[in-house]
Amino acid sequence: MAPPLLLLDVDGVLNALDRGDAPDRVRGTFAGYLLSWDPTVTARLADWHAEGKVELQWLTTWASRADEMLAEPMGLPQGLRVHERPDGEGPSGYTSSLGGAPNWWKLGAAKAVVEEDPDRRTVWIDDDLALQADDVQAFLAENPQVYVVAPDLATGLTHGHLDAVETWLAT
Repeated sequence: MAPPLLLLDVDGVLNALDRGDAPDRVRGTFAGYLLSWDPTVTARLADWHAEGKVELQWLTTWASRADEMLAEPMGLPQGLRVHERPDGEGPSGYTSSLGGAPNWWKLGAAKAVVEEDPDRRTVWIDDDLALQADDVQAFLAENPQVYVVAPDLATGLTHGHLDAVETWLAT
């Protein structure tokens, strides 16, 4: 039996938009952007993947660059499945005036993943899920096997979030 999927975003999740001043974070510049992440969080995700507790997949506007540029420095496995944004399809994120806009490209990708194996449990971690458009809410209501985590983009993914994911996976 395949492990649950974990769809992983970068900005606002792994990369906390903390102005680079949060303690105990590693920082690096990639493609001209300063990223700040908690290596203990990424190590925990990597361990889950290695132990077969979840299958990590990228669902981020970084697309294949997440796997090529970010995985190794962040301590995550390389060679993960990457979900790409179709050209010109939907808004890329909600941190601007697009907050809660319908037709988000990531929703289309998440739907496709769930349709591939409707009984497979899926964890979807994206800060933009805090502002859910009606189509996102409808998808989640119809798919109780999908668990959503929406970190605050200034702090990113925390061990508290990961504890909640572990609890959900254990039920």
